Amino acid sequence: MKTNIIIAGVGGQGILTIAAVIATAAINNNLHIKQSEVHGMSQRGGDVQSHLRISDTPIASDLIPLGQANLIISLEPMESLRYTHYLRPDGWNVTTDEPFINIPNYPDQTTLRNELNKNPNTTILSLSTIPQTINTNRHANIILLGAASPHIDIPRQALETSIRNLFARKGEDIVAANLAAFAAGYRSVATP
Repeated sequence: MKTNIIIAGVGGQGILTIAAVIATAAINNNLHIKQSEVHGMSQRGGDVQSHLRISDTPIASDLIPLGQANLIISLEPMESLRYTHYLRPDGWNVTTDEPFINIPNYPDQTTLRNELNKNPNTTILSLSTIPQTINTNRHANIILLGAASPHIDIPRQALETSIRNLFARKGEDIVAANLAAFAAGYRSVATP
């Protein structure tokens, strides 16, 4: 088993939190992991991305070669497009439809969606479809992780345990809110 994941977005969106949840779940399942992060100008709305390589055998490099990513998880649609050349032909792209417009020539929504949909294995999650009981502004990253979880070779329960452990020091209310966000993201893409 070998899974290569790129997590992308804009500074402050919780990219590194997603990486921490997945990495902790992988380690707790006796898997090998390598991780690399690029923070860019994250404090000024710049791009942030993390490469996660997970395997049941040792991994030599922490960077994913072009064309070898199994999954892109992106909290910003334009950032998702930035990394599509890393995807394998059968790789999945899971992103939101909510732009973070931080450049003057940001493409219009129709153009962006058309580009994203060129990959048949694309899930574009609209946070407006998530129940109002979930704070989508605060938990968008965990919602998106839930939506991407069917494409991660780690049991869903292990990801939930990792969320529980990662947020435990913040109190039970924060743990419960993040678990609810993860479940809402999972349900948004689950087949009835």
